[in-house]
Amino acid sequence: MEVSPEASSLAQGLRLVRMVTDREKQGRQLLGVSQLAAGLDMEQSRVSRLAQELCDLGLLERVDRGPFRTGPQFFSLAASLNSTWVQQSRAELEELVSAFGLRSRLSVREGVRVLLLRSSTNNSVLGGFAKPGMVTPVWCTGSGRALLWDHSQPDISSLLRDVNFIGVGGPAAAHTAPEVSQLMERDRPGGYVLAAEEFEHGVWELAVPVRAEDGRIIAALSVLGSKSAVELAAPEIAAVLHASARRLGAERLGTQGPDAQRLSGQPASDV
Repeated sequence: MEVSPEASSLAQGLRLVRMVTDREKQGRQLLGVSQLAAGLDMEQSRVSRLAQELCDLGLLERVDRGPFRTGPQFFSLAASLNSTWVQQSRAELEELVSAFGLRSRLSVREGVRVLLLRSSTNNSVLGGFAKPGMVTPVWCTGSGRALLWDHSQPDISSLLRDVNFIGVGGPAAAHTAPEVSQLMERDRPGGYVLAAEEFEHGVWELAVPVRAEDGRIIAALSVLGSKSAVELAAPEIAAVLHASARRLGAERLGTQGPDAQRLSGQPASDV
């Protein structure tokens, strides 16, 4: 059966995107055109053309002719495929804004990166811009450390083995894997992550994990604000975040508990 040029281009483009995203998930060094061509066993000129088309579509991105990384449209597309529970998170995020006046976010982990799936409408305030597809480090953000909640010290050391900590994060950011583990041990007794200026100066982030039915962590729910807005109210905020996280887990699984029904008005459906 003869394969059309369009189908061949699509297959090659998907291979290219897959190679870029796999390296990011594994926290490995990103690649340029010649390295991608060698890894895919394709002509360099062909990879260059395909990569440029993918950048034009927003599925890949490249800064100053450097290596390629995953683009914002890739993450927007990925989020849209999880329509039920990600869409339901909009109501949860806005309820958090109403309750505390803080910015709120739903994030997932890809290797050593945290990917923002959805943010509250007040993220447009000064210093709070965020959009789906935004990428932050897993080791120095509240959402990132919530996504590492079940990781043991050896797990964290293995995950962050090849990370370059230099120059990344805010004034209280961890700079080694053992420091990340120490922060996790500090926060676990309280039941939530409190990242004080770990990623941005003056920004405190409180986060909790969102779990699937089998207990796996599938996402992190977090709020961000100033020290005065977060520090003293942290236990109260955490309790509300945990309740919201349980509802999102129920929505994702299609369970019909009272918390899931409260927001939707009807039993949640399967994703």
